[in-house]
Amino acid sequence: MRFILIGIGLVFAGFLVLGIFGDNYQAATLESNEFGTCYEYFEDRPPVEINCSFKILDQTIFFSVVLALIGAGIISLVKGLKGDWDNKVNPEDMVGPGTQNDDSSKDD
Repeated sequence: MRFILIGIGLVFAGFLVLGIFGDNYQAATLESNEFGTCYEYFEDRPPVEINCSFKILDQTIFFSVVLALIGAGIISLVKGLKGDWDNKVNPEDMVGPGTQNDDSSKDD
């Protein structure tokens, strides 16, 4: 169950990061293919021409991080769905209601 929750969280985080910050990284390929020159845009000064390979490298690193988050989430989901490792607990290690340990009768 823990792996399923972790997997859902990682996949959600990957899509959230892609949705929030992805808009900044998708223009590099378009600028490179259509215009041949790339610009770095600022809020307080005019755009500066930069090398397109640096902008495409930033885009590739960003999407690699997003894919790693989503991939780790999917792996965690698969491991959580097919795994029964958390159900294999030795009877002497179980705690909580419904367990019958010899130690609980000594406390009374």
